[in-house]
Amino acid sequence: MPVAAGGLAQARGAATARRNAFVLAAAQAVVGSAAPVAISTGGLAGTWLLMDDKSWATLPVTGFNVGVALGALPAAALMRAIGRRLGFSAGALFVSVGGLCAGFSLIAQSFWPFVLSLILVGCGNAFTQQYRFAATDGAPPDYQARAIAIVLAGGMFSAVIGPQMVNFTTDAFRPAEFAGGFFGLSILGLLGVVVLSRLRIPEAAPVQSGAAPAEPARPLGVIIAQPRFLTALVCGVGSFAMMSFVMTGAPLAIVACGLPKEVGFFGIQWHVMAMFGPSFFTGRLIARYGKERIIAAGLVALLLSFAVFLSGEAIWQFWLGLVLLGLGWNFGFIGATAMVAETYRPSEKNKTQGFHDLVLFTTVALSSFMSGRVFVASGWETMNVVGVPIVLVCLAAVVLEARRAGARLLPG
Repeated sequence: MPVAAGGLAQARGAATARRNAFVLAAAQAVVGSAAPVAISTGGLAGTWLLMDDKSWATLPVTGFNVGVALGALPAAALMRAIGRRLGFSAGALFVSVGGLCAGFSLIAQSFWPFVLSLILVGCGNAFTQQYRFAATDGAPPDYQARAIAIVLAGGMFSAVIGPQMVNFTTDAFRPAEFAGGFFGLSILGLLGVVVLSRLRIPEAAPVQSGAAPAEPARPLGVIIAQPRFLTALVCGVGSFAMMSFVMTGAPLAIVACGLPKEVGFFGIQWHVMAMFGPSFFTGRLIARYGKERIIAAGLVALLLSFAVFLSGEAIWQFWLGLVLLGLGWNFGFIGATAMVAETYRPSEKNKTQGFHDLVLFTTVALSSFMSGRVFVASGWETMNVVGVPIVLVCLAAVVLEARRAGARLLPG
């Protein structure tokens, strides 16, 4: 009987995990649309609002990234206090209220309130970033990877929903042509609250009395000083920052060279799909070929994206470049994140991840801010040239780490 009861409990746990994964995937599809909406329209809306100094045009996108950084730790603290379901619902409400404020700011043609609104949307997106981790709560070990993949599949849908919503609402509130997308985002946030009400995350299991004691935590300085941690940090931050830097400027470049703004919307759509789509098999590739090779492949994809962007300004060049940019981010950032996870003990997880994310999102926010200034001052070509030496430094770092660790980057 105990065995049968245990098997029944395990089956129920698997069924609950499966249900939660699909609920979170649906929430990712609707609430997660905040990122492609903010990225594809933030810079263009900033250009429209600013009559004089266009170098500040990408500040709204920077505000969104700052919001993600500012919201990360409070989101985790709130969910520890009130649980995943209510915490995620609060995040969806942040997105909804932020979208509403952004829409009215555009109608009022007020730049700084628009920036503050996107900071609020970013704070809500900080909750969305944790959907994939919540999918593993209470899930059987052999189902956790699939649960994460299901949630990431929701990201694929958000890559379509966000840009399409912006495209269909362009003429709804003229002359504020971007306001409709943010009002639509407000509705999606409320829909996310309804979807997340179906979430049933189990309570954490109590620690067993016979469990082995955790290893003592080392000082943060000791953890950071590890060559493998430094390599992972450099590659992860470099991949994410360069992706953000070029991606933020891409819609501005598309419009500046005379192409319709819809080309930018759809380009960001394909870019976000390229960011999330490979996640279904990136983990298996890492397991087969190793983290160093996958990071190196991602960095090479980033270099190829710069080359495509520099080769011309046709629609296919923008779209292909954005796809390679998303693919490079996926391999480079996920591989680097997996490498970081090797460098700390369970007792060191919170402070190490906190430091890593602080450096990461601060750099990403700075890169999105500098994107507009570099674009106005020096142009689209310079933006892509700037990325080359930074990615080459990251590539050199991973090659040196592969040698130190005895890994091989090339087959043979």
